[in-house]
Amino acid sequence: MAEERAVFDCEAAERVVAEVRESYNSGKTRRYEWRVEQVKNLLKLVDENQREMIDTVHSDFSKPEFEAFAHEIALLKNSCKLALKELRRWMTPEKVKTSITTFPSSAAIVPEPLGVVLIISAWNYPFLLSLDPVVGAIAAGNAVVLKPSEISPATSSLMAKLVGKYLDTSAVKVIEGATSETSALLEQKWDKIFYTGSGRVGRIVMAAAAKHLTPVVLELGGKSPVVVDSQINLQVACRRIIAGKWGCNNGQACIAPDYIITTKGFAPKLVETLKQELERFYGKNPMETKDLSRIVNANHFARLSKLLDDDKVSGKIVHGGERDKAKLQITPTLLLDVPRDSLIMTEEIFGPLLPILTVDKVEDSFEVVNSGTKPLAAYLFTNNKRLKDQFVACISAGGVAINDTTLHLTVSTLPFGGVGDSGMGSYHGKFSFDAFSHKKAVLYRSFTGDAPMRYPPYTKGKLRILKALLGGDIWGLIRALFGWS
Repeated sequence: MAEERAVFDCEAAERVVAEVRESYNSGKTRRYEWRVEQVKNLLKLVDENQREMIDTVHSDFSKPEFEAFAHEIALLKNSCKLALKELRRWMTPEKVKTSITTFPSSAAIVPEPLGVVLIISAWNYPFLLSLDPVVGAIAAGNAVVLKPSEISPATSSLMAKLVGKYLDTSAVKVIEGATSETSALLEQKWDKIFYTGSGRVGRIVMAAAAKHLTPVVLELGGKSPVVVDSQINLQVACRRIIAGKWGCNNGQACIAPDYIITTKGFAPKLVETLKQELERFYGKNPMETKDLSRIVNANHFARLSKLLDDDKVSGKIVHGGERDKAKLQITPTLLLDVPRDSLIMTEEIFGPLLPILTVDKVEDSFEVVNSGTKPLAAYLFTNNKRLKDQFVACISAGGVAINDTTLHLTVSTLPFGGVGDSGMGSYHGKFSFDAFSHKKAVLYRSFTGDAPMRYPPYTKGKLRILKALLGGDIWGLIRALFGWS
């Protein structure tokens, strides 16, 4: 395996691209029947191997079976089923109106595949974030090269094996490896690149794509805020915050709550309720629970430890903070009144640490959120309609959820994607199909109704007709047609 990866250089990447492009150029991926067959095979892949998939994710970072099934298996199967149900409608050209300047005519927007696409996925939801975009790419009629993350090696290996077994490998390929393999792939000309991961690598991907004028979808992350108002059902709110933070891969999720903002007066009650619910969910000793993922590797453990050991926040821990380097475990940790210029507030946490900031009044939270980069998600807990409306209007984020966290990702009729530093482009449901399609404008005309006025010689009369026509001046058009001044 090491020898095979060592020889995957730019020449090898070029051969892979040439092979899948030849398959795409044959026209088979454009056929409805091929698309349906491949999506059905993806669904079959999940159905027949879900036990092994769950076990493999657990071996990579101890993800609980409940989370693995809910977030990896169920969501992926739902994407396949939706594509199979809606694909013919998605592929149907959309008829649109034409104007008087092209009369008589008809027009349509025709979705066509982009061609050969590269999908580079993340490690934290390795099956979902790899194969969910593949569903959209195949449904749209593309050939695909998938590069799973080397940080979840067992999952990457299984994915390569299963895709090779269930899908058409002349048009859908998996390339395993690390930085050198990814770099070799990025040197090639693609028709689209879809990347999920960090902003740092996202910039590298975008720079590589720019060399070939390749469009990109970047699904990045950011510091997703949770604003908590008073006069709410605090127990339910805390449970939903916990589910979105520690119940999503122990905080190792791009849309996990990154920090909380609440008022100074309400903070003690919020902290106490969070503590109670955390103990209810994970016990008095969270190190012993089987319901939390571990930190994925030693590098991420060290990164999170550095955030906790920062002099500005080390004394701000009000709950948790226990660490086991050998087991790569960090317990759910709450920090109160951390400085806004501390390390933990200047980079995405991506782990089980949750800082809580306090403000004088809840409306002050908007300035805090907007002073940073635009997050992938933003959450608000309130019963105040005015505050809800103000939050939606004033906070720019990839997605927003009111009185819950993370669940907007599961709604297939909503686009999922970032804005600004949290990414560009979106997918899920039909948005996945659209992400890998070009909407081609098509105008249909017959040989009848040819207007002499569009051709030379250009006369003053023709100019008057043109001005009246484009200006929507009916009486002016009548006068011009009859030669009246």
